[in-house]
Amino acid sequence: MTTVTSPLAGRAVGLAAVPDPVFAEALVGPGTAVDPVRRAGAAVAPVSGVVVSVHPHAFVVRDEEGHCVLTHLGIGTVHLGGEGFEVLVVRGEPVERGRPVVRWDPVRVEETGRSPVCPVVALEAAAEHLAHVVVEGLVESGGGLFTWD
Repeated sequence: MTTVTSPLAGRAVGLAAVPDPVFAEALVGPGTAVDPVRRAGAAVAPVSGVVVSVHPHAFVVRDEEGHCVLTHLGIGTVHLGGEGFEVLVVRGEPVERGRPVVRWDPVRVEETGRSPVCPVVALEAAAEHLAHVVVEGLVESGGGLFTWD
């Protein structure tokens, strides 16, 4: 079983609250979303494993069980072309849970008219394989978001 923790501090809002139908309808996969605190900082690895994909606006970490967890930093942020983001790891690099992966500023994202809400998604998973999914309330960076069997 994989425990997926929050890559940042904020308020859990659930995928249904994400202002993008691809995430809101769980087309990418099940999970939840975090509305981050409005201060610059780093999004951290939600599981220990290997970075299998990293972009300024999103990253995927695969754990030892083969579970891939996507963290997407804001909505529509791919269109920022990396501006305001600093990638701190490289593809193929092993990371421990809690290690900073991308430094960013949710306030700067909001200033561009985009949502800073961050989906945290279990890729290629069926919703019934997730449990204890947090969809409301405050979460700390490293606090539990869901488990994946």
